[in-house]
Amino acid sequence: MSRQALFKRRYRRDEETIPFLLNGLPEVGRRGDTIMTAILSLETRLRRTEFTGESRAGFCLIGACQDCFVMMADGSRMRACSTALEPGMAFLTNAVEGAEYD
Repeated sequence: MSRQALFKRRYRRDEETIPFLLNGLPEVGRRGDTIMTAILSLETRLRRTEFTGESRAGFCLIGACQDCFVMMADGSRMRACSTALEPGMAFLTNAVEGAEYD
């Protein structure tokens, strides 16, 4: 089974890699990536909404709407569209903080 990604990396393929964890698995982004770019180059979503569990992948892409918040492995949230990826970051795209839905 091949992995689905929302973004397709076309440029900066040779940039230095930046290791991070995504849902507990080791992954790599590239120097200059935002958190959003790194995650959506591997997955189809950044998170699931706490209201319905639907997939979310950002909306405005300029840091104004708060739709791109991602859950960090430590339970904190980070804005993915305007935060640079740093080595050792850890994200959970399946976690839904405080949600109860069917």
